[in-house]
Amino acid sequence: MARLARAEVFSPDEVAIVHVMNRVVRRCFLLGTDSLTGKNYDHRKGWIEDLLERYAACFGIDLLGFAILSNHFHLILRSRPDVVATWDDAEVARRWLLLCPIRKDDHGNPLEPNQAELDFIQNDARKLELIRLRLSDIGWWMRLLCQTVAMRANHEDNEIGRFWQSRFRAVRLLDEAALVACAAYVDLNPIRAAMADRLETSDYTSVQRRIQAQQNQSEFRNTVSPSDSSPTVIKPSRRSVKKTDDARTKQLSTADRFLAPLPLDERNGKTGPVACRTGARCSDKGFLPMTQENYLRLLRWTAKQLPREKLSRTSPELKEVLNKLDLNANAWLALVRKFGRLFYNVAGRPQTIELTRSRMGQHRHYVRRETREVFS
Repeated sequence: MARLARAEVFSPDEVAIVHVMNRVVRRCFLLGTDSLTGKNYDHRKGWIEDLLERYAACFGIDLLGFAILSNHFHLILRSRPDVVATWDDAEVARRWLLLCPIRKDDHGNPLEPNQAELDFIQNDARKLELIRLRLSDIGWWMRLLCQTVAMRANHEDNEIGRFWQSRFRAVRLLDEAALVACAAYVDLNPIRAAMADRLETSDYTSVQRRIQAQQNQSEFRNTVSPSDSSPTVIKPSRRSVKKTDDARTKQLSTADRFLAPLPLDERNGKTGPVACRTGARCSDKGFLPMTQENYLRLLRWTAKQLPREKLSRTSPELKEVLNKLDLNANAWLALVRKFGRLFYNVAGRPQTIELTRSRMGQHRHYVRRETREVFS
């Protein structure tokens, strides 16, 4: 079935949660170990992870989840034009010049823009309006990400031509059930692909980053004496900021600082834009109707069920989580196993999809029969 134009499904001027995926050419393992040449390209996963961290700090887009495998990657992104609207003209220009820098340092990292560079954008009203829109555009996020990785990989291999198989695939998530299932589908990708056997060893995934941050926070609390009311914080030197392979396994408690927080906590006043206070990500607004502990518990139980035919016993906590989503265990596992095949342009319950129309043409979205069976 032909896909609608992306402008029919989501737009940078509205808040939308989208699952995006892109695959390298000919399904080769150009992000992992190539069985034909024997070369290992795992370091390219680190490229993508570094770019995600940089883009999360500059774009008006929340990074909800990611998984980088050997021949493709998955992202869950939430456009935030409401946050971009809170930035003044100087901030919009600064962020764009960090994404598309005019000047770089010796390591290729963008330099902080000077006043002349900022004025060049601020003094052009049309350019400023266009850039403001681009900062919340998921298409521009993917354009810069894929272009940067492709150019760097081709330069490394001394090759020319296409690196990615085609334009990225994008599916808009319409309701909570689709969002939670998609998050689990993305985070469990390495386990489904038999690249890892548990969440902690699922490298280059958002769930691993969240677990690392949780563990490091616990270790930090244990090292601080209860009698210390104001422990001394030692700031790392500039030399220690540079990432190395060894440093990656020793992430600080800020390992997930560029990811959107998991629980959507609007009861405590976290409504509206909720712009990030540290600048490491777009906003501090969560996205799941559950705590991080319940989400990790749900993932661990799901990971054990994926290769089995019969379900094991579910705890009362998991039953409560699934009941809130109005899903039984069988429907939940079917969604996580086959999420990529169940939906086309939009994802959600059949009744939600049927009530949704394309933005401009007002076209109906097709619901597969298998999708109806899962939710029946």
